[in-house]
Amino acid sequence: MIRHGMSTSCVYPLGTRRAFELAAEAGYDGVEVMVTQDRVTQDADALRALAAETGLDILSIHAPVLTRTAFVWGRDHREKLRRSAELAAAVGASTVVVHPPFRWQRRYAHAFVDLVAELTETHGLELAVENMACFQSRGLRVQPFAFGYDPAPLACAALTLDFSHAALAGEDSLEIATRYGDRLRHVHLCDGTAPSPRGAFLDEHLLPGAGEQPVAEVLELLRAADWSGSIVAEVHLPATGGDTLRLAQLRASLAFAKRAFASTGENPKESPDAGGLPYRLA
Repeated sequence: MIRHGMSTSCVYPLGTRRAFELAAEAGYDGVEVMVTQDRVTQDADALRALAAETGLDILSIHAPVLTRTAFVWGRDHREKLRRSAELAAAVGASTVVVHPPFRWQRRYAHAFVDLVAELTETHGLELAVENMACFQSRGLRVQPFAFGYDPAPLACAALTLDFSHAALAGEDSLEIATRYGDRLRHVHLCDGTAPSPRGAFLDEHLLPGAGEQPVAEVLELLRAADWSGSIVAEVHLPATGGDTLRLAQLRASLAFAKRAFASTGENPKESPDAGGLPYRLA
């Protein structure tokens, strides 16, 4: 069964309540909650109340991994991951999305694979490790992650595919999806373009169809494989334009994904009207 979700990060810095409301209005099945400094994202009771109020499911919890969440739940990333799994279990989410450790997080990296396995078994969840990006600096490829940007070699049962990260790493998402096989359990629906020759580190998270990644082809591959899992829109929306533009672009992302899994044979490669697409986040 395919579930279509929206990450609360799509509408940042709007609050969590507004994210749930917009996801419901746009027609999504549920949300992925990005844990941030917003206390609501850390509160199981508050999240369950929002889910009940909007009629949405909480599909997944994204562990706090961003720079702006450096001090959420302390500084020990092992504890952050434990608390993310506990929160997911408490709100009925099936998945925790987590980034792999950075190279300087040595203790976390040493424990990471075993901790993912432990929390998977303890809580009956899928801890889906996300593909990340590398970047160019002065002609050199900089790799900030302890295990590399591709989690495929790790002994982890569940993986997340993010199209924007694949673009920034100079990877082909269709090759990634094929390589991941049955371990691909979660998809961050977005798009991206190849890194600039100057090596600018721009994690675009464009709407699907607005970049260069084979997003439609990956979704068609999943359909052909009778894949089940969650496809969660994680796109950057313009800071201006208000809710009308936000809703148009959120609906466009959802329609893109749904067409890929429809039985009509429609080609999902062309984005529906999204209020002025294609655009790039500057």
